[in-house]
This record gives sequence, C-alpha cells and structure tokens, in this order.
Amino acid sequence: MKRIQLFNIAPSIPEKIRFLEVLARNYWWSWNPPAAELFQRMDAQLWESVGLNPVRFLSAIPQKRFEVLAKDKAFVAHVEQVRDLFQKAVVETTERNGSEPSTRWAAYFSLEYGIHESLRIYSGGLGVLAGDHLKAASDLDLPLVAVGLFYRQGFFQQHLNQDGWQQEHYVENQIDQLPLVRARDPQGQDVRVRIPLPEGMVEAIVWRLDVGRVPLLLLDTNIPQNPPEFQHITDQLYGGDRKHRLRQEMVLGIGGYRVLLAMGIEPKLCHLNEGHAAFAGLARLSHLMQVTRQPLEVVLEIAARSSVFTTHTPVPAGNETFPVDMLRAHLEALRGELGLDPETIIPWGFPPQSDNWHEFSMTIFAMRMASNANAVSELHGRVARRMWQMLWPGHPQDEVPIGHVTNGIHMATWISHENENLFARYLGPNWKEHPDSEEVLSHVEQIPDAELWRTHELCRTHLITQARTALERQCRDRNSPRQVIEQCRAALDPQILTIGFARRFATYKRGSMILRDAARLEAILCSTKRPMQIIFAGKAHPRDDQGKHLIQQIIEFSRRPSVAGRLVFLENYDMGIARALVQGVDVWLNNPRRPHEASGTSGMKAAMNGGLHVSTLDGWWCEGYTKACGWAIGDGEEYEDTEYQDSVESQALYNLLENELVPTFYNRTAAGVPTDWVRMMKASIQMALGKFSSRRMVDQYHEHYYRKAREAYDSLMAQSGSRAIALVAQRQRLQALWSKVHVEQPVANRDIAHIHVGEHFTVRTRVHLDGLKPEEVSVQVFYGPVSTTNEITASHVQPMRLIGEESGSFVYEQELQCESTGRFGFTTRALPAGEDWHSAMPGYMTWADGTP
Repeated sequence: MKRIQLFNIAPSIPEKIRFLEVLARNYWWSWNPPAAELFQRMDAQLWESVGLNPVRFLSAIPQKRFEVLAKDKAFVAHVEQVRDLFQKAVVETTERNGSEPSTRWAAYFSLEYGIHESLRIYSGGLGVLAGDHLKAASDLDLPLVAVGLFYRQGFFQQHLNQDGWQQEHYVENQIDQLPLVRARDPQGQDVRVRIPLPEGMVEAIVWRLDVGRVPLLLLDTNIPQNPPEFQHITDQLYGGDRKHRLRQEMVLGIGGYRVLLAMGIEPKLCHLNEGHAAFAGLARLSHLMQVTRQPLEVVLEIAARSSVFTTHTPVPAGNETFPVDMLRAHLEALRGELGLDPETIIPWGFPPQSDNWHEFSMTIFAMRMASNANAVSELHGRVARRMWQMLWPGHPQDEVPIGHVTNGIHMATWISHENENLFARYLGPNWKEHPDSEEVLSHVEQIPDAELWRTHELCRTHLITQARTALERQCRDRNSPRQVIEQCRAALDPQILTIGFARRFATYKRGSMILRDAARLEAILCSTKRPMQIIFAGKAHPRDDQGKHLIQQIIEFSRRPSVAGRLVFLENYDMGIARALVQGVDVWLNNPRRPHEASGTSGMKAAMNGGLHVSTLDGWWCEGYTKACGWAIGDGEEYEDTEYQDSVESQALYNLLENELVPTFYNRTAAGVPTDWVRMMKASIQMALGKFSSRRMVDQYHEHYYRKAREAYDSLMAQSGSRAIALVAQRQRLQALWSKVHVEQPVANRDIAHIHVGEHFTVRTRVHLDGLKPEEVSVQVFYGPVSTTNEITASHVQPMRLIGEESGSFVYEQELQCESTGRFGFTTRALPAGEDWHSAMPGYMTWADGTP
C-alpha cells in the first residue's frame, strides 16, 4: 500500500458543553465523582462499554446526542458545576504557581504508573502506588513532574484456558483514544531525545498527560526513525530479556532526565521510585558537570544529597541486577555524551570491597545516586536496614541510613460512591482534605450502625453484580456450554460473608494457602446456616510458572460441584476490578510470608470502605492491626521451614474463620444489623483514614525527604558550589586519615558490676586522631540493654566531652545515668562530626575495639 497521511475527526461539541473535551484530557475526572458522573449521565451503557475511557467515549457519542445535551439545562448546569470545580482545583492553582513545567522543582521517576484502568502502563502495586503519589501531589499542590515510559502494549491481558492455566496476550494502547499530547519545549517544538546504545542511537518522542496539576511525561521509542529492535524497547512493561530491561531503564533514566532538560526543567531533587530509575543519576551527574564546570566528585556530592530513593523489595533476590559485561557495553556507548568512564561507574553497583562482582545491583547503585533512602513500611525499614547493612560496615543495624515512609492510598480514587456520600454527610464535606484529623475520626462514630451497614450491603451487591458479569464474559470467551454460563449468572450470593483475595500471584503471597485443608474450607463455604464465599483475582508474571500453578489450583478447587458459585476467580485483574473488590468485600485476606511483603496497599483500600482485614503481621498491617479493626494470622513469627509455616498459619486462618469471623458476621440484631461487626468496621475506617492516606504519605516525603533534598541542592549549588567543593576536600581527608583513628577501650570511674537505679557513673576513653582535628570528629558513648550474647539490643548514644590532650591523644568523658533495672553494656566510638556524613557510603565509624 502506498504511504498514506493519517488524520482524526473529532466530534464538534457545542460551545456550552465544550469543556467536556478539556475534562476528558485530564485524569482529574477519575477521582472527582461529579466529573465521572457527567460522562455516565451522557450514556451509561456506552460509558461502561468503552472501559470508562472519556476520550474514546466522546468520539463514540453521536453528534445529535451532543446537540440534545447542549439544550438540556440541567446537563449544562452540571457541566458548569464541574468546570468551576476544575477551574479552582487545577487551572487557577496551576496559573498561580506557574503553569509551565519549568516551575517544577521535584522530578519523580517510575517504570510504571497506575492512574486508571484505561491507561494500561502499570502491572500492579508499584504502579498504582506511583499513580496515587501523583494524585496526592496534585491535591497538595506539590510542584512535581513525573517521568515514565509509554508502553504501546502495556502489561499483558490475562486469559485462563480450559485447564485453568494462565495465557497472556497483548493489546495495543491506541494513542488517539488516550488523553496524550506531544510534550513541547519552551519554543513550542516537539521534544525528542536520543540515547546512544552499543548498536546505534535510539530516539524517543515524548507524550504528556495531566494528572490533575501534575504533568506525566512518557517516553516512546516506537517511531519509524528507529530500527525495529529499538522500536520494541517501549512495547511491553516487564517484557523481554535482561538486555531489553536494561535498555528500558536507560531510556527511562537517561532519556527521561534529558526530556526534563529539553523542556526547561532543572529539578532540584529527583525521586527514584525503585532501582529501575537509577540511571537518571548518571544523566544528572553529566548535566551538573557541564553547568557547574566542576569535576565528578563535586557534582556527585550535589546530586546524591539532593536525590531520594525508595526501595520496595524486601528480599535480596528481588532486587534487580545486570551482568557487568552487558552493562559495560552500554556505558561505553554513553561515555562520549555523558563524559563518564564506565570503570568509574561499575563499582557503584557493588558493595564496598567487592570489586570482583559479576552482577551490577541497581539497588546499590540507586543508593549511591541518592543518599536519602527509604523503605515503604516500618517493618520493611527494619528489613531493608538488615539487608543492606553491609553497605555501611561497622554501623549498627538501626543506624543504617534507610528510613521509611509507609505507603498510603489516594482515598478519592478508592472510596465507593456510596461511602463517599455517607462520609460527606457525617464526616463533613471536606473530610478527604484532612482524613486524619481528630474531628473527622471522631465523627466516624456518629454514623448510625444501620446506615453504615445498609450502605455496605449495597456496595457488596454492586460487587456481586460486576463479578457475575465478569464470570459470564469469561465463560463466553472460552466457548463454555450454556449451562455453565447460566451458572455464572447465578454465582455468588449478595447476602453472605464475602472475602476478597486479589494481588500478584507470587509464591510468597501464598494465594492458595486457604486451600490446604480442602475439606475444612468446603465445610466453611457450604454451611447451610452461616455460609461464606471467596472472590480471587490476580496475575502471575508471564515467566513465573509457580505463580501460574497457584492460580490453577484455585480454578481446580472452584470447579468442585460442592462449592460451585462459592469460590470464583476473576480474570484480567486491573484497577477497575480492584475498585469493585475493595469497595464491596466484607473481608480482605492477605497471607504473605513475613517479612516478604514490603507494604501492600489493597487492604488499606478495603479498610477505608469498611472492610475488615485478615493478614499475617507483615508489611503495613504491623502498623494498622489492632483487635478492634481486624485479625492477625499468627503473632509475627518468621519461619525457616516454609512447609511447616504454611501448615501452622493455614490452620490459624481456619480457626479465625470458624471461631471469630463467621460468628461475628452472622450475629445480628432484630433489625438485621451485626452490631459487633459494624463496630469493627468503624474502627477499620478510622484506622485507614488516620494512618494510611496518600496525603499523609506525600506530606511525609515532602517534610522528611523533599525539603531536605531541595535545601541541600540550593546550599551546594550556591557560590559556585563552594560547599560541595569543601565536602569533597573533607571526604578526601577522611579517606586518607580515618583508618589511623584509634579508640581505646573505655573505662568507668567506679565499680559498675553492681549499681542501682538513680546512680550514675562516668565513662572515659582516649582517642588517637593521627592528623584529624578534634572538631572534625564526634566521639560517643554507645550503650543500652544487652542480650544473652552480650549484644546491645536497643542502642542509645550520647556525645562525649573533650576534656584534655595527653601524649598526642585526646581524652573524652561522659556521665551515664542509671534509669532502669536490667543488664546493660556500653562502648565508645568515633565518627565524623556533623550531619554531612550520616549516609556516606561505606561510612566512617571506628569502635573502641578497633573495628572500622
């Protein structure tokens, strides 16, 4: 066929309702019910059939329908109402703070984003969290710009064959049916970037979409200017081999940072959401070397101290690595443009004193590129500090510089319409702006029990209706017999206890654990007086056969005639199915092997909607759980024998179901309200609102990380980088002299073998600095209660006072108060003075026994 010119014909929307075009091109509509209701009002059936995609929806509306709507005074008034809300929430704020992307000083990099199910550039929790982060940043008016990749095929679509085995197929994302526009530079030209690879230059165009006030920039290599192998770099999320992934991450990091520069954006901080984005650090180093005309070691101080890295992976094997030889070839291709030697970069992906590694760790590399690191729950913070302690030799585990910001959920996205109206009535119309305020939380108690319960029953009914529709569609797709299709239409019961389990099917999440005692589960499901039903959903990674086997086990059990309609699996899990589940289930089940769940957020979403959470004490549930709002499987034990663990914890789960959940759910008043259950629902709502909103999460990022990183950037860039230059000089002194620092064993000024509460003693130590000055060094006494192996279990630190100099060494002392009974120990140590070296890798710390 001859080459043809393409063009799109858009509807001609009358002036009175033309704002619909603006609304359709900003995902703000997806978390503002009056906006979403506007589209539904136009044609509810069509709205559902296009997957709630407003761009596709408007193109499918007949011209005559627009003309009729433009004459409908009530509809026009609805449009004007939404336009006023949009103007106030997005347009006016953006104009007041600067409408150009160049005004944004925080850049967020992520390999996936879950904004809405109509934009298939996400796979699961990491992407949905990133989407919620952007929405909360918009709500809080944080000057953030986000960077990602536009996957033409996105993540796979799931289909189960007759044997219950997962099949994958990919569907093209239609650009003309998405709210994408080409990103432009300050001169109004389309932005393009080029990244050299070993086989040649890859070029990427850039799409922009708006998430409220936050612009999301997506790089796309699927253009005719690239050879086929380069066009496929951005075809699939988590597809391809390791080389394919490496190239995706280079396009994201190096290409993404260059996009920002091309658009006139020079971020003062970069937030790397997982190690996938760490190559942005290289592009930033190269840029800072050019603009400051300073050497690498100086700009490394600037870039690392003004970057944030979030790790989401609590097991070593889950942290991504690349073969060094593969990486070296790609870095060599970049050498000319970046001005960075591959042999300098490669050791940045190794632990200290491990130069012979054959795998380059993206997590270690990210922590060198960003000295402000955090995990995503309190427990995950402890796990991450233990996992990466070897990067800071000599540091106690609780002083490893990895903090935590527990994940949160964007409440406006995940709240049901029914609960939204209920909360507005009783918690106040602005409850989402301050969900953790004492006033809002106290008003939860004022919701009448019967009203909360009836609202929840309505949500459960909506869930069952959607589940039946999905099950029928699945059966039709498999050409199932008519009898099977009829059974799907009657599957599930809107009146009985409903449990949801939906997530990625990885083995550590134990999706089939509840099936271990099939007879016991069958008895619970099929009780004639107090029945229960379970709705499963989720995908396994295309190369994870163990995960696929878990799904197959569930399908095989669901086909037992005795449990027909009581246990079902919904295929092709996405954000739409997730919303229906978290809004409608009575119980959200989660049973990962502790401590393998970094955080998890699905249970938070169910809790906000009044669902009760049942889980092992892992991830976020360690912070959310109380007996008032849910149930814990076990007491937070960790096992080496996983088979034994599964046996013990599955039995614990059955006991909870039989003895607590089911009786509490069915214990009703004369009016049919389960009073004890509703009391727990209220506690669950209070817990979710009070602790787990994305507003709280982003606010904490801003207060604890963004503000610090921005201030570091401003300080280090001021006066031609004089402070950064001074830091380099000090680092060189520390590297040259620290190994000579020696701390002698401390002594007490009295016998402390038997000492009493209320007494005190003085600790004295002698320190040999050998070239360093006392003002460059902090000497501390380190003390606390000890274990049976004489290890300090809860560390306390007090600075010691310099009291004199003797024979070339310095003497320090500090008084310790005896405030409680028990067995305690103390020692002393030296480390660089001030806060500048707290997160320095490998760090400088010398203990009294002479260990570094």
